[in-house]
Amino acid sequence: MIDRRALLSQSSLLLAASALPGAAAAQARKGAAARALPPFYADIEYRTFRWFWETARRDNGLVPDRYPSPSFCSIASVGFALTAYPIGVERGWITRAEARDLTLTTLRFFWEAPQGPEPTGRIGHKGAFYHFIDMITGARFRDVELSSVDTALLLMGVLFAGQYYDRADAKEREIRALAHKLYARTDWNFFRADGRKAVSMGWHPERGLIPSNWTGYNEGMCVYLLGLGGPEHPLPADSWDVWTSTYPRSWRGEGPTRRLAFAPLFPLHYSHIWIDFRGIRDAAMREAGFDYFENNRRETLANHAYCVANPMRWDGYGAQSWGLAACDGPGNFRLDFKGEHREFFGYSARGPIDEPDGRDDGTITPSASLGSLPFAPEIVIPTAQALRRDHGDLLYGKYGFYDAFNPSFRWTDKQLEKGRVDPVKGWYDTDYIGIDQGPILLQAANYRSDFVWKRMQACAPIRKGLKLAGFTGGWLG
Repeated sequence: MIDRRALLSQSSLLLAASALPGAAAAQARKGAAARALPPFYADIEYRTFRWFWETARRDNGLVPDRYPSPSFCSIASVGFALTAYPIGVERGWITRAEARDLTLTTLRFFWEAPQGPEPTGRIGHKGAFYHFIDMITGARFRDVELSSVDTALLLMGVLFAGQYYDRADAKEREIRALAHKLYARTDWNFFRADGRKAVSMGWHPERGLIPSNWTGYNEGMCVYLLGLGGPEHPLPADSWDVWTSTYPRSWRGEGPTRRLAFAPLFPLHYSHIWIDFRGIRDAAMREAGFDYFENNRRETLANHAYCVANPMRWDGYGAQSWGLAACDGPGNFRLDFKGEHREFFGYSARGPIDEPDGRDDGTITPSASLGSLPFAPEIVIPTAQALRRDHGDLLYGKYGFYDAFNPSFRWTDKQLEKGRVDPVKGWYDTDYIGIDQGPILLQAANYRSDFVWKRMQACAPIRKGLKLAGFTGGWLG
C-alpha cells in the first residue's frame, strides 16, 4: 500500500535538499551569455529538429501530431515547428531561404483556409483553429474542439516567425504581415461568449462552449497573455485576476520548496518556451517573493524528487530516470504488480500523485525532463545522457527520443495501444509526438543562448499582454 504521509515526508526532504541554487542553476538564470552543453546533446537537438523538418508537408506546412503512426495534424505541433525552423537556420542545418519559404507556405495556408461555424470542412472559426485538422485539406478532424490553448500555441510560433524574419525582402515582409493578421483575427472573447469570466477550453459546433475553463496554474497561461494583448478582440482587463483566482488550491511546500504545483510537467514548459519569466513578476509572484522561472525550477525538482522517492515502487525510477508528464503509454490495463492491483494507461497526463491532476503508472517521458533543461540543468543533463546510455536504440532513434517508456510493464501477451515490450527492459513507445518533441529542442535553444526568449522579448503583443497582466521588473521594465 502507498503510505502518503511517508511520500510527503520523503519527497519534501529530497526537494528541500536540492532546492538551493547550484552553479548550473544560477547560470541558467543569467542573460544571453552562451551556456555550454556537452557534445552528445547536439545530436539530440539535431535529430529532434529533423523530426519537424522532415515530417512537415511542403504544400501546406502542416505537421503531424505523431510519427511514424499515420496521423492528423496538431496545430500546436505547427507552432513548435515554426519556432524550430529558425533554430535549424542558426545551427547550419538548413538555409534561411528554406526555412522562410516553408514558414510562408504555412502562414498563407492558415490565413486562407476556410473558417466558419459549420461542423465540417472548416479549419476553424472566429480566428481560432481546431485542435486537430486533416493533414491535406486542413479541415476539422472528426469532432475535435475549436481549441483555445492549441490556437495559442500555434500563434506563439506564428508571432515568433514574425520576430525572426526581419529582413526587407518581400517574402519576409509577407511573413510579418501574415503573423500580425493571424493574431489580430483571433476573437478570444468567443471563448467566453456565454457570459463566463474565464476562457473556455474550447468550443464544438454541435454543443457550444466546453464547460471547463482555463484557470491557473497550467498550460493556459499563454491563452490569457495573448488574449490580453490582442489588438482587435482583447480579453477584459481583469482576465489575469480570473486566471490567478484559483492559485490558492495549487500551492504546495514551504520555504525553499513552496511553489505553484501542477503534476504533469508539460504545462510548465509550453508558455515558458516563448516567454522569459526570469526577473518579471505579477501580483501573485510579487507576494510569493520569487518569479515563475523559479517556480518552475522548484516544480521540476519536485517531479524529480517524487521519482527518486518512488512511493509506488515502480521499476526504473531514479535520479537519472525520471520525468512525468502527458505522453503515450502501453494501454489501459489493470494488472498485478508486486502484489498489488495497478492501473496502466495509454495516452494520458501523468505526474506525482500528491499534486493536482496526479497520476502515476510507471511511465516516463524524456520530454518532461529535457523540456525542463533551463530550470534545472544540473539534473537534466545527466538524465539525458543516462537515458541514451541505458536504453540505447529502444528509446533513441532517427528523430531522437521516442515519446515514452515504462520499465515496469513487461507483459508480452497484452494487446498494446502503442509501442513494443522488451521482456527484460519493459515497454517502449515507437512514436514521436510533436508537442513533446518541441520542448526538447526549443528549451535547449533557450538554455544555450536565450534564442527564443530574446526575440519574443521584443514582440509587442507579448509585452502588452504581460503589462496588462500586471507584470513588472526585469527585461520588461
